[in-house]
Amino acid sequence: MAGPPVAVVNACTRDGQGGSPTAVVIDDATLTDDDRHAIARRTGTSHTAFVDTSTADAPTVRFFTSAGELTNCGHGIIAAQAVLLHRSGATEHHDRLRTGGRTFATTAIRRRDGVEVWFDQGAIALADDADATAGGIIAALGLQRADIAADVRVASPGTPRLLVPVRDHRTLQSIQPDFDRLATECRRLGYLGCFTYALSATTRTAAARMFAPAIGVNEDIANANSAGCLAAHLLDTSGNGDIEVHQGDTLRRPSSISASANRTGSGIVVRIGGVVDLGPAIVPPPLIEWVTFGPPDQ
Repeated sequence: MAGPPVAVVNACTRDGQGGSPTAVVIDDATLTDDDRHAIARRTGTSHTAFVDTSTADAPTVRFFTSAGELTNCGHGIIAAQAVLLHRSGATEHHDRLRTGGRTFATTAIRRRDGVEVWFDQGAIALADDADATAGGIIAALGLQRADIAADVRVASPGTPRLLVPVRDHRTLQSIQPDFDRLATECRRLGYLGCFTYALSATTRTAAARMFAPAIGVNEDIANANSAGCLAAHLLDTSGNGDIEVHQGDTLRRPSSISASANRTGSGIVVRIGGVVDLGPAIVPPPLIEWVTFGPPDQ
C-alpha cells in the first residue's frame, strides 16, 4: 500500500532562489507516530510538517525530523500554510494554525515569486543569564570569547535556544562546530540549538547560522522561530524590532526571513514572514506536484 502523498516546497526563499526544502503531508488518521517518523526520514528534508485538516477551528500541524518530533517549526508553519493556500485555489487566505499547544494567526498571499506567508509567533521569553553557562557551547562552536560581539542570551518562543552574536560576517562564515560536543552541551542545558548571527552596520539585516544537532539538524537552512527570537532581543536591547535574517549561504541555499517585534501588555510578541517557492506547483490546483513514497519503514 502506498504511503501518503508528500509535497516538497522551498520555504523562506531569498530573491526567488534557495530556501529550505520542507516536506508537507496532509495527515492521515491511520498513521502512527512511528509511520510519521519513518516518512520524515525518507523525505530527505530536514523537517516534515504533518497537517491535520479535519479539526474544526484550525488545522493542527505536527513536525518531525530524522531524530523525532518537534514541538514547533517556524519555516514548517510557513511551508504548510503555502500548501494549504495552494490546495484551496484562493489567492489569499487568513487563517489560524495550531501546533505544540499554541494557536497562531496566519496570512498567506499568492505572489508572482511564490506564496508569501506571515504568522504571529506569540510572546518571546528572554533570559540574561546565558553567559554563565555558554562557555561549553562557545567552545563547541570552535569560537573564542574574543569572537563574541555582545552578551549571549537565551530566547524562547516555547523552546529555549541560545542567541550568540559574533563580531563580523567572516567569523560567522568560518564557524566549524564540533557537532557531537555541541549536541551534548545543548541537551545538558536544555537548549534546542545555537543561533549565531552577525548584524549589518545598519542593524536592519543580519546574517545567521542555526546549529541544532541535538534535534538531528546539524545546520538549518532557515530557522524562522530563531529569527523571531532575534527580533525580540533587538527590540529589548536597542528599540528596533524589525529585522531581515539571511541564512543558508554556507549550504548554498540562500534563505530570507522577516521578523517584526512589538512590546505589548503580555510581553514582546513577534510576527514572522517568508516566501515559499512551490516550484512546478505554482499552477491551478489540484496540479501540485506530489512525490509519493511507498509504505513507511517498519
